[in-house]
Amino acid sequence: MRNKNHTLTLWIIASMIIGIIVGECIHWIYPQADAALIGSYFKILTSIFLRLVQMIIAPLVITTLIVGIAKMGNLQSVGRVGGRSLLWFFSASLASLLLGLLLVNYFQPGAALKLDMHTIDTQSASELLGKTQSFSIQNFVEHLFPKSIFEALASNEILQIVIFSIFFGVALTQFGEKGIGIVTMLDNLSKVILILVGYVMWFAPLGVFGGITAIIATKGLGILGVYGYYIATFYVGIGILWILLLSVGYVILRKRLFLLLGHLKNPLIIAFSTTSSEAVFPKLSEELEKFGCRKKIVSFTLPLGYSFNLDGSMMYMTFASIFIAQAYQIHLDLGTQITMLLVLMLTSKGIAGVPRASLVVVAATCSMFNIPVEGIALILPIDHFCDMGRAMTNVLGNGLATSAIDRWEKE
Repeated sequence: MRNKNHTLTLWIIASMIIGIIVGECIHWIYPQADAALIGSYFKILTSIFLRLVQMIIAPLVITTLIVGIAKMGNLQSVGRVGGRSLLWFFSASLASLLLGLLLVNYFQPGAALKLDMHTIDTQSASELLGKTQSFSIQNFVEHLFPKSIFEALASNEILQIVIFSIFFGVALTQFGEKGIGIVTMLDNLSKVILILVGYVMWFAPLGVFGGITAIIATKGLGILGVYGYYIATFYVGIGILWILLLSVGYVILRKRLFLLLGHLKNPLIIAFSTTSSEAVFPKLSEELEKFGCRKKIVSFTLPLGYSFNLDGSMMYMTFASIFIAQAYQIHLDLGTQITMLLVLMLTSKGIAGVPRASLVVVAATCSMFNIPVEGIALILPIDHFCDMGRAMTNVLGNGLATSAIDRWEKE
């Protein structure tokens, strides 16, 4: 199995390199419009891979989470693990938000980047902004609880599926021995889905190749130079956040942290390449169990993490929203910035698996604080590259959280 994982990693890395080469060739040979059209054809490969992953996300979450809660045995265990999980999630999210706030105010990337407004893709921005009406605190709370589990499953609403699974799993713990058959059936179903996951993951190199080729063909490697300062400051923040997370992880896991990072290697690469945390959810579950985390802990904690533990997304949205304000020379006092961060924390739940979804949340938050939402167009050209770090950090945070909680429960 380790050799297969190693082979998959090599294929993914090779796909990234080939995608960069092919994309840059297309960008240089063809006019911009033709290069964008050709790139859209390559992007079909990424869409196929992500759709295959999305196909198995809902059944995997609902089976593993219900089984994980049911195997806890009693409400006390569920409450203890849930409490520890939420404590980690909100502590990590708050640390990420505050770190991002400090860095974006120190580096001032919005003031340093002298962007030409005539080059903004206003059409893409307006299409994006048309989706922001559904994002508000009231709508978020209403959206939290599903009207129908079948509707939630059909639309892959992870947060709603998590809520239903928690209620169902808790009910099973109270059903006694009569519920053993249901738990066994769901447990076996989750194992079949994990076999299916192995097949789907072999499509990852194609997805990576298509996504990288498309973005380079459309924007070219030169896009990195245009927004280099913004990207550099963002990744400085991501780097510091990684050091913070890994330091806490080492305190809890000691030398086993390095073994964990070996298991997280493939999920991190896939998340970085596809800009989707959701794309690696099945693989992450599998690798955490191989690392030694108990299935019931993984099944309970990881789905919760995908809704509440978005460390990379928190950093990303902090940089993006305050960058737009800086670009328009809008002064925000400390109290206003902190309020913005709290709003971002509330409205960002459940977006981990959706590339570009962070932009929708940022646009909605900006409109609440009288920041021109048209500023979203300023970061559209580099959103893909920042999304890479965001998705990879989300995966690292959830892997560490699950491993830490499993260690605490064993003690």
